[in-house]
Amino acid sequence: MLLGRLLLRTSTVNKMVSRNTYTAFRPDPSKPNMLRVGLAFGSTAVLWALLFKQHSTDVHEYKTRNGLE
Repeated sequence: MLLGRLLLRTSTVNKMVSRNTYTAFRPDPSKPNMLRVGLAFGSTAVLWALLFKQHSTDVHEYKTRNGLE
């Protein structure tokens, strides 16, 4: 019974202390956040570059180990 009261008490305290995470406005799609867009495309480009670099390294090592070069 004591544990039930403690849980009930913490849930009421959390409701009073917590803030609502919803905002009152929606982001305008005609004005994109260019920082976020740049970070998204930039990180994608870096990941693709690392992928191609790793692939070429792997192909070179495969050819070296199998005596194809």
